[in-house]
Parts: sequence; structure tokens; C-alpha cells
Amino acid sequence: MTDKPPESEKSPPKAPPELPDKEAEQVVHAQARKLGLLPRKDHDSTNDPSLFDDFTSPNNDLAIEPKMQDIASGVPPLVAKKPKTSSPHYHGHRERLKQRLLESDGEALADYELLEAILFNALPRRDTKPIAKELLQRFGSFAEVLNASEGELRKIKWIKDGAIGEFALIKAATRRLLKTAVIERPILTSWAKVLDHCRAAMAFEPREQFRILFLDKRNRLILDEVQQTGTIDHTPVYVREICRRALEVNATALILAHNHPSGDPTPSRGDIEMTREIVKVAKGLGISVHDHIIIAKEGHASFKGLGLI
Repeated sequence: MTDKPPESEKSPPKAPPELPDKEAEQVVHAQARKLGLLPRKDHDSTNDPSLFDDFTSPNNDLAIEPKMQDIASGVPPLVAKKPKTSSPHYHGHRERLKQRLLESDGEALADYELLEAILFNALPRRDTKPIAKELLQRFGSFAEVLNASEGELRKIKWIKDGAIGEFALIKAATRRLLKTAVIERPILTSWAKVLDHCRAAMAFEPREQFRILFLDKRNRLILDEVQQTGTIDHTPVYVREICRRALEVNATALILAHNHPSGDPTPSRGDIEMTREIVKVAKGLGISVHDHIIIAKEGHASFKGLGLI
């Protein structure tokens, strides 16, 4: 019995015979056709690419085989490009609104448009038009929006610290401007400005305030001071304190003012009696009381105009 040679001594498997380049190409193309990678229809083999060709065609108009198109369309690009997004629609609106504001000093803008513009900085990525309209609908007017309390403003969606700060800034600037206008001219020749000043300062306060404008002998404003703050329908007034303060600032005349949060500027009996007492005591000190004005949302009442002093 002949012993089998050990595994290590077995001869290695024979490599397939090498084929000439042309025959190798034919074998490859035959296998490719079986796999569906090349069309099965007969074509001129002279146009077949060789194994060593660069698979880029100098003719970019050549049609791509349908099967190859399907395969190519399923391959994602190496770098996915983000689709271009257009600017929000309100960006152009903002620029147009700013231009109208500059051209007309704001006179051509509606109340909601002014509120829109005020909110631009606080809400740079929001359409402020619906927010402005909601503010007006809730509070009633432009002035009431600016004078609304912080707590009430925060009930409106998107109204946060930034918007509340913008409103506070506008309100402070308005009061400063009106106060400066009063100081720059004699009071009695600018009565409309006195009313504007008092209205801006008090008309929308939720509680009663008693305010005094102290004047010098040329009827120029020395000081505008809130003497007392009370409840929704009453403010305590101390005649002695009013006169002491007038002497302290060297005032020779006074204009008294207080607000009625109820909205009705009609003087009460208590208002009339208190005013007459102030006039009497101040006169003994050489101080004139020019008027007492009641400010309300619906208008104002002048004691002098009503013949009450």
C-alpha cells in the first residue's frame, strides 16, 4: 500500500492560464452582459472600451443608459448643498416702513405701524405687525399701550424684557421732550403744551396722582413734582406741605394737576373744596394758583375755565 504524501508536500493548484489582452476583455464584457451591466444587443466591438481606458467621454452630449441613470440618481452627492432660503417676507416691509417714517416724520403712519417700528429692535426675527395690532386691540390706543403696566404687557405673546424696555424708553423720552418744551417757553403763552405735558405724565396712571408745577415770576417751570399718590379714586393732599415746598423752591405761582383714572374729568366736591383752600393759603404767602387741571383719558377740566377759582 502506497503512503499518501503529507499535505505540505501537495503541489499547489495550478493558476489559470494567462489570456491575451483581447481575450481577457472579451471575457470581462461577457460577464458584464450576464450581470446586466452592459446592453445585451449586438454592437460593434471595436467601440468597446479597453480595460485601460479613462472612462470619461470627451462628448458630454452622449446619452446615459437608462439603467445607469437609475443607479446614478440613487447615489447621494458627496456634499449636500443646503437649499437657498429667501428672506422672510417682513424684511422688505420693515425697510419700506422705515423709509415712510423718515419721509413723513411718522405723520403718515398708523398707530399700529408706529408700534411695529418700536418693536423692530426688540423682535428682530419676528413679524411685528400682528403683535402691534394685538396690543392696540387689548389696550385701546397707542398711548395706553405705552402706559400699560409691565404685568399687563407680558400677557401678550412675544412681549418680553426687550419690548418692555423699548416702551419704557419711548415713554421716558416723550415726557422729557414735553417737559423741555414747557421749560423753554413761558407757561401762560403755551397752555396747550402744559396740557400735553400733564396728559402724557398722568392720563393713563392706574392710581390718582396730585402733581404740582412750580413757576417763577416769569411763569417758567421751576419744578414738576408728584406731591402725593393715592388710590384709584382718592389722593390725600396737604395744603401746608404744598405751600412749604413752594417757598422752598422760590416759586411765585403754581399750577395744580391731578388725574381721574375713572376717565371722567369732572371735579368732585372734595376737589373743589381742597383747591379753594390751597388758593386761600397760598395767596397769604404771595403765591398765585393759576389753575387746577384734572386729567382723564376722555379729556380734561380746568377749574379756572369752569369759574371755580
